Amino acid sequence: MQIGKYKLGVIQLQILLWIAVLLILFFSWLPMDGFGKSVIYAFVNTSSYAIIIYGNILILYPLFYEKRKFVQYSLLVIILLVSTGLLRGFASMELNQYFLLLKKEPVNLPMLLEYVPGGILIFVLSFVFRIAIAYFTLKQQTEEIILQKSQAELNLLKSQVQPHFLFNTLNNIYYKVYKVDPVSAGLIEQLSDIMRYFVDESPKDVVPIATEVAFIENYMALEKIRIRYGATIDFEKAYDPELRIPPMLLMTFIENIFKHGIDKSRKQNQITISLIQDDGYLLFKTSNHIIASITANQNNGFGIANLTHRLKILYGTKFELKIDKEEGLYNAFLKIPLL
Repeated sequence: MQIGKYKLGVIQLQILLWIAVLLILFFSWLPMDGFGKSVIYAFVNTSSYAIIIYGNILILYPLFYEKRKFVQYSLLVIILLVSTGLLRGFASMELNQYFLLLKKEPVNLPMLLEYVPGGILIFVLSFVFRIAIAYFTLKQQTEEIILQKSQAELNLLKSQVQPHFLFNTLNNIYYKVYKVDPVSAGLIEQLSDIMRYFVDESPKDVVPIATEVAFIENYMALEKIRIRYGATIDFEKAYDPELRIPPMLLMTFIENIFKHGIDKSRKQNQITISLIQDDGYLLFKTSNHIIASITANQNNGFGIANLTHRLKILYGTKFELKIDKEEGLYNAFLKIPLL
């Protein structure tokens, strides 16, 4: 959306610039040629300037010069200048004779070639035009970034007050509850750890894998209390404790299990999870029973789509993500390279 805003601003600026060029040419010819000729010359010349400039900066320069195809670029520039000059000369003569009811005169090639040299200066100016567009685009983006940064700093100051107030309140509740119900107090402590993870760890680029696993385990412990008959969770772990991974990378699968893979009326909810480090990769697998009434949503939600997009940003094509259903089980597999 912001990119569209930048483009719209640059387009509006260019429109204003071309209107200015058109008016300058019109008023420069008006005293000598009158209104009719001035309109024709201004329109034809402005159009030819635009063809040369945009033909160079939008097509020839990025497709040939930037790809180091210098010979092709030079030949196509010559073709662009000659063809534009010939068209400009032909259009000027034809429109001039038509609108001013002048006697039609034969148009010959030498006369048309006289219009070609004027395009050379416009071609040189196209590079200035390109730099100007890049400058104004960058300027608009910089202003937007500065505004967003200021807003983010303000939000950060606000967020630093609210979570700590909440953490302190939870700690007070924890000590009160612990005296009468240690189990409930433990759940409050796990909730506090989850919230602290969101505030302190999730904004980071990477976190210790032990921190990520602790977050997952706290989340699962809280989710289990919402299940009438509980759930059996087999969590296999084998990795270097010093390993660091991007935060919240594994959480999508765990959330999907409790949203779509648990039957609260069922007495046997079996969940299998493994997180194993193997030969420079981290392998994460989950498996849970398929719940017929809600299984259609489990692999088609925004969670998996967003995760896939994030994985592409982080690892390009160096990751592997598989989701399948087999023998009544919903299986997810993720393989990522170690950082």
